[in-house]
Amino acid sequence: MAAAAVRYLRARPRPEPVEPLPRPELRCVGEDERPPLDPAEFRRVLGNFATGVTVVTAPAADGESAPAGFACQSFSSLSLDPPLVAFMVGRTSTTWPRIARAGVFCVNVLGAHQAGLCRGFAVSGADKFAGVAHDASPVSGSPRLADTLAWIDCTIHAVHTGGDHLIVVGRVDALGTGDEQAAPLLFHRGRFR
Repeated sequence: MAAAAVRYLRARPRPEPVEPLPRPELRCVGEDERPPLDPAEFRRVLGNFATGVTVVTAPAADGESAPAGFACQSFSSLSLDPPLVAFMVGRTSTTWPRIARAGVFCVNVLGAHQAGLCRGFAVSGADKFAGVAHDASPVSGSPRLADTLAWIDCTIHAVHTGGDHLIVVGRVDALGTGDEQAAPLLFHRGRFR
């Protein structure tokens, strides 16, 4: 399937580059404008959108003794040409700076049987890799977790601000799948499914 996609992309004429849009004007919210939504209501309503669950990992950067990783449900494919993916991470994350220093990451797509693994990577400050089977992804050397549905090995391509989160864009360097018959781990209405 990947070979067919590459042949298709090579056969198409290259699109003209798109001119970037001007940056929006940043300003404070006026007194007469609607106040922000209640965060609890925002989370409740958007929780109706089921998402897949991943663990984003990175090798130990210079001066660090252990690899980095965190559970992430805000992952998405972004572009075929060039091959890009994206994930969102909170600005207060203590793991993100370690991944940023590494400059590379691997997205590990979790299966339905890996809810416990996800919970382990959602905890702050713990040794998240203790007892977790993994090997090095082929290009970046980021931890590639065992028994996942898929893995995507990336180099950080761009980072954008998005409110209280950062939007991290990664260029895909290598990827692969595990058991393609296994069910995915989903997150819906605050619970794993």
